[in-house]
Amino acid sequence: MPFWINLIIGIVSFAVAGLFGFVLIPYLKKLKAGSHILDIGPAWHKSKEGTPLMGGFMFILSSCVSVCIGYALISSYRSAHMIQAPDNAALELILAVVVSLLFMLIGFADDYIKVVKKRNLGLNVKAKTACQVVIIVLYLAALYFLGNSTSVVLPFIGEVDFGWFYYPIMGIAIYGIVNGVNFTDGVDGLLGSVTLVYAVSFTMIFVILDKWELSAYSMAIAGGVLGFLIWNLHPAKVFMGDTGSMYLGGAVVALGIASGLELMIPLVGVIYLAELLSDIIQILSVKLRHKRVFKMAPIHHHFELCGWSEYKIVLVFSGITIAVGALGVYLTYLYSLKN
Repeated sequence: MPFWINLIIGIVSFAVAGLFGFVLIPYLKKLKAGSHILDIGPAWHKSKEGTPLMGGFMFILSSCVSVCIGYALISSYRSAHMIQAPDNAALELILAVVVSLLFMLIGFADDYIKVVKKRNLGLNVKAKTACQVVIIVLYLAALYFLGNSTSVVLPFIGEVDFGWFYYPIMGIAIYGIVNGVNFTDGVDGLLGSVTLVYAVSFTMIFVILDKWELSAYSMAIAGGVLGFLIWNLHPAKVFMGDTGSMYLGGAVVALGIASGLELMIPLVGVIYLAELLSDIIQILSVKLRHKRVFKMAPIHHHFELCGWSEYKIVLVFSGITIAVGALGVYLTYLYSLKN
């Protein structure tokens, strides 16, 4: 399969997202869909008050449009060269997109409440958790009926079949990673930059695994997020909001699970994991020891209070993701040679 198809997908997604910003941002301003900054955050974040929310619709639209174009191109190429698609390739792709969109709906509800009621807090924790649990259960049920393997490739051990334990373990992991992605969205351009690298890494992983349909979706996300970053790098003209971060959270876990190499999610997504764990550690430390481990959590705020600029945080966190992404691609290559 020629890689130029992926390049077309990425370019189309980038163009649609970037150009959509010219329409979406003025519209959000007209609706007065501005953000409300919590007082508990870094004091200088107050200057971002009123920045339009829900800019995530840029890459949501672009990734959905471009993945359809990509799927059509890949299908046409397979037909022309009589190349058989892997079993359930189309269903796996559809499931990944649908899961992303379902999580996006939770984020949209959250943002909508913030905009209408003019407050920083949207859905309460119980409501948001309940909605996420429903989606996770439906997603795991779909994986079961698609015949998804319950085996996980463990380093130095090989494939280990977890049987029915796979589903509760993955359920907890999905909930954690999705929220870790959401926590990462706290500095201009941070979540977009980290996810851009994550998506490109998984594009290469899918190419190695000969899962081109799924590589189309990861590349569509990469291109869309890059187009969004034109508007979101510091100083941000628009925020993706929970609409965008929850969509990306769903995409991150769906792509990782669809690869069949679930441990690539915490490896390539190590920044999401660090953001999540820093928040958990901080809460437990305050409750149990009445002391803080970090100046502020999630961890990107800690570095802000240590004097790091937003640009430095984005560059360092993205650089780390590039390193672990390259490692993930290399490990996938070694895995493919053995199989």
